[in-house]
Amino acid sequence: MPTRLPQARTRRPPPPQRHKRALLSLPLPAGRPVFPPNIVVQFVSEDDGQPLAPAVNLPANLTREALEGLLNKLSPQEDPVPFSFHVALPDDEDRIPGAPTRIVIAKSIEADILNHPINSRSFTEEDVFVVHCSPQSVFRVRPPTRCSSTLSGHASPILCASFSPTGNFLATGSGDTTARLWNLDTETPSHTLSGHKGWVLCVEWEAMERRLATGGHDGHVRIWDPKTGKPFGDALKGHSKWITSLCWEPIHLNPSAPRLASSSKDGTVRVWSLLTRRVEYTLGGHTASVNVVKWGGVGNGVLYTASSDRTVRVWDAEVGRQLHILKDHAHWVTTLALNTDFVLRTGPFDHTGKKAVSDAEAQKLALERYTAVLNTTPELLISGSDDHTLFLWSPFPTGSTAVSAAAAPTTKTKPLARLVGHALQVSHVSFSPDGRWAASASWDSSVRIWEGRTGKYVATLRGHVGGVYRVAWSADGRGVVSCGKDSTVKTWDLKTYKLKNDLTGHTDEVYCVDFVADKVVSGGRDKVVKMEPPSASFCTPGSFSFSFGLLSLTPIKAAAPAFRVEGPGFFVLPLNALRPVGVAEADGGGANGSEGSGGGGLRWRWGCGSFGARVRLNCDGAGGTVEGRGFGGREAW
Repeated sequence: MPTRLPQARTRRPPPPQRHKRALLSLPLPAGRPVFPPNIVVQFVSEDDGQPLAPAVNLPANLTREALEGLLNKLSPQEDPVPFSFHVALPDDEDRIPGAPTRIVIAKSIEADILNHPINSRSFTEEDVFVVHCSPQSVFRVRPPTRCSSTLSGHASPILCASFSPTGNFLATGSGDTTARLWNLDTETPSHTLSGHKGWVLCVEWEAMERRLATGGHDGHVRIWDPKTGKPFGDALKGHSKWITSLCWEPIHLNPSAPRLASSSKDGTVRVWSLLTRRVEYTLGGHTASVNVVKWGGVGNGVLYTASSDRTVRVWDAEVGRQLHILKDHAHWVTTLALNTDFVLRTGPFDHTGKKAVSDAEAQKLALERYTAVLNTTPELLISGSDDHTLFLWSPFPTGSTAVSAAAAPTTKTKPLARLVGHALQVSHVSFSPDGRWAASASWDSSVRIWEGRTGKYVATLRGHVGGVYRVAWSADGRGVVSCGKDSTVKTWDLKTYKLKNDLTGHTDEVYCVDFVADKVVSGGRDKVVKMEPPSASFCTPGSFSFSFGLLSLTPIKAAAPAFRVEGPGFFVLPLNALRPVGVAEADGGGANGSEGSGGGGLRWRWGCGSFGARVRLNCDGAGGTVEGRGFGGREAW
């Protein structure tokens, strides 16, 4: 039997170790996919912390827009809702004092958290990311970028300024003893309201825009007709010292003849009937100056008053009976804010441009808007004081619709939260329109943002180099403006909590600021009113679509070129380019069309309120531009 020869070795010997190391150091082949990590995301409601959908496993690089679309798909609601998202930082984490307590998701969780050089220290890919979801307004207000209009006329510093609820009118009060109503198109005074014998310290619009109240250093209250500039009767006299604030009865409680409350340095609050032009009752429980009065909408109405006697008092507005005494402040209480301030101020007007045709309809619309705010939370109150703190109060329980009938006032009401962080006096506080957030201004040169329902600190906005006097929110709740001693008005980005725009133009301290619809107004010691007016946009006939903010222009199939205009403001058509076919025609938006010529063009104007309308504009021409004023900035297309 033949023997088997041993098989020859045919395999190569293993390469040396240095060859292995060289191969490992070579770059990966081009085009090899790199997959993002997957993370577990739990969507929860910002209101109550309850889950909005089951936890889902998602790619970490999913964009904010994709998260919004996914949440709307998982939601039982038919109409999509815009959301903002944030992740709260762990409570046990050591943070720099004044640093934000949350991370806003602006791009994606991967970009804003996992790959962020600082935020990545608090989270890993194995964590469950609890994403808090806050519904946003369905419309947007573009923040102002400059103060481009100067309204001159007052001979002394501007002490107060206020837009009407729709933004159609502007009223200012000055140390020259007059108030002025301004034409926002021509940027000139339409009426000068003379009658006070001292500084005009406060102006307050009725929610239906039919009346304007002014209070002066002479202790008098005057009521004016905004259309004519004439007073309704003589001054309302009774206070022995100057007026500190004014507030109208909410429209949903009394649409035809709302009462007016005035507070004074004399330590009293007086409630006036405009039918009899007499005092219905006087609230005299405070022992020092009453600095602020607010009229809430609970039950048949409640009055909230803040005083230098260190207390906040709650009153039954129907009979003037005291209900609660809130006593936790250690110094003067100088400012108050309600989470329902915005809907009480604007009454039946909203961003859709609805216009009530009767007092009954106005009352119904105002009540619907007020009730919508209170669906998830009661009427809340924030008080600010010279003791550097703020308190969040809930005088009435959730779901309460009637004022307590207790015979004696109670002092057992405790604050929901004590808001600390400011280093000097709190000068002003304001809730966002939806009541979810609150902003406070202080003499320590900062603005602080708080959660409106819990009082939890969110962030500090720094940029002023002097005391901050006032803050105001945009109608969509996405922006804040502030003014102060450093002669500037500043707009803030609430995604990054950074300064967005510095609106310079004033030459001295800025005492007041207001933000309604798309317009910001400010006034101060330099005796001028500055306004960031509606921005303009341009379009060419034949374009297929156009929009900025709430204002849009869309072609309509018609015999002649026509466009549908949606939004507030006016359009100017140059005559050399376009030949008008018809006047602006209301298209279900409650607008009144009118036309007039001037400045080389034909102007269509409609009185629809600054929250929006639908107007059909017919025009004929081969070319040219249409200039529109409304929400948003300047765009060309």
